[in-house]
Amino acid sequence: MRPEPVVVTLDPADALADRVAAAVEARVHARGRDFTDTAAHLRGLFLAGHPVIGLCAAGILIRSLAPVLASKADEPPVLAVAEDGSAVVPLLGGHHGANDLARRIAQALGSLPAITTAGDLALGVALDAPPPGWRLENPEDAKPVMAALIRGAPATLSGEAPWLAPLLGREGIATRSAPEGDAPVVLRPEEGPALIWRRQSLALGVGCVRGCDPGELIGLVQRSLAEAGRSVFEIAGIWSVELKADEAAVHALAGNLGVPARFFPPERLEAETPRLADPSEVVFAEIGCHGVSEAAALAAAGPDGALVLAKRKSANATCALATLGAVPEQGRPRGRLAVIGIGPGRPDWRTPEASRLITEADELVGYGLYLDLLGPIAAGRRRDFPLGAETERCRYALESAGAGRSVALISSGDSGIYAMGALVMELLALPPEAGGVSAAARRVEILHAPGISALQAASARAGALLGHDFCAISLSDLLTPRETILARIRAAAEGDFVIAFYNPVSQRRRVLLDAAREILLDHRPADTPVLLASNLGRADEGLRIRTLATLRTEEVDMLTLVLVGSSATRAFASGDGAAGAGGQWLFTPRGYAAGRIEVPA
Repeated sequence: MRPEPVVVTLDPADALADRVAAAVEARVHARGRDFTDTAAHLRGLFLAGHPVIGLCAAGILIRSLAPVLASKADEPPVLAVAEDGSAVVPLLGGHHGANDLARRIAQALGSLPAITTAGDLALGVALDAPPPGWRLENPEDAKPVMAALIRGAPATLSGEAPWLAPLLGREGIATRSAPEGDAPVVLRPEEGPALIWRRQSLALGVGCVRGCDPGELIGLVQRSLAEAGRSVFEIAGIWSVELKADEAAVHALAGNLGVPARFFPPERLEAETPRLADPSEVVFAEIGCHGVSEAAALAAAGPDGALVLAKRKSANATCALATLGAVPEQGRPRGRLAVIGIGPGRPDWRTPEASRLITEADELVGYGLYLDLLGPIAAGRRRDFPLGAETERCRYALESAGAGRSVALISSGDSGIYAMGALVMELLALPPEAGGVSAAARRVEILHAPGISALQAASARAGALLGHDFCAISLSDLLTPRETILARIRAAAEGDFVIAFYNPVSQRRRVLLDAAREILLDHRPADTPVLLASNLGRADEGLRIRTLATLRTEEVDMLTLVLVGSSATRAFASGDGAAGAGGQWLFTPRGYAAGRIEVPA
């Protein structure tokens, strides 16, 4: 899913924001309605890949985004629009769509775009950014060629590419007809390198045995393209049967060629049997269609596509080529399930990886409160589940991904710590007859994106409680027997670990925290610091310091994390009287400085 543009305005009642959004099919995020911290919100959108259109001074965008700027090769567009609409300035990502967005916005507002990139400004077209359906063979040569043209160097353009029309009639650029066949479009200056563009007009169908060496499939495709006299840059995509959606060799080939991989069900490939050059009864008996590589290429090419290279084989793989017709078929992508921890909730505590995966997802699945924490970026993509429906939540996410969607399963904190990560793995490990998921769901790509856990956030807010050995124990006895929980508390108490108690209480369960306190008092001092942390990173964050002697269950609710120090944990007053929790810092010495923990032999 391509990240949609977002218009960021500092005024919730800004009518100009709606006009700009309508011009480029964007969403509007307004301060006070959708966010409060402007800089953090801008950084979150940028890191997630959203084109950002700020209705504000360019300086606000520059100062906000400066800490996260890296390579210009993959930055999203960023534009500043004057608050009266009189100026539209592309700041970043000019060749990634910013210049085009600026033109469209300026046209809608009746103003002029302030294009500053040399190629677009001088030539009227970005030579290194061809439109969809075209590829530049040698992007490394684009800069010297553009520089030569800007200097007025003579050049020749051969072939037809409508998007290069701004070059036609330009002084010093001669045109000539392309040779017959599938010749590339070539722009050749009188001196220096030439630029070569090719139309992506070929569908590549592939098949292989399970576990095929990626090198074998890649080598077969390279030899077949050479035999057909075609370029890898003409390939629009790779297609195969959906049974190969999780085949490593197929995805390695897609990565090698820089094109997407798509898949068809066997029955769709079987419909292509009359057009196959080499149908196989053996393949039909095994998977239900008379061919894979030829049938996949033809299905992708559409009814008026045609084979240009019939099936070619190696020991464990096949491939075929077809020209794309007027109505090609997309096929289905391999589904992806991203199991994401978003941290305690603050956008700037969310990793860039998590933000990117959330942006790319077709569907966001999770407990409603966690999806609420994502703010307006979740609009239109939510699939809410209530507390207690964790298995249903994970099963739905896997099956939805199995249908070819990109799904993000959202947890707070870290998805692998008392969250959905383990349950997803459990469902994948179970056979279908024992309650596991479908075969299609088993073929999806699984990604686990870590997040800041509650215990990390609590320790950081209060100082460094986790400075030495620590453990986490859930006091929920829904899935773990109570005696097992008590045994783990005793072991942690005897080991003198800092302990993070998750799920300390519930509406019906109020006694295990008291039991834990009594066990710990038998092994560490009564003045051992205890941190009660709730709603970390949110507006209603609460941090309270108690001791084992003063800890009371009545102060703890379902949203509280209880962090109990070890016998070495120390508290001291913060310098400004406000930092830390209640004007105090908490830390556990690492063991080799002042306050070293002596471990008996």
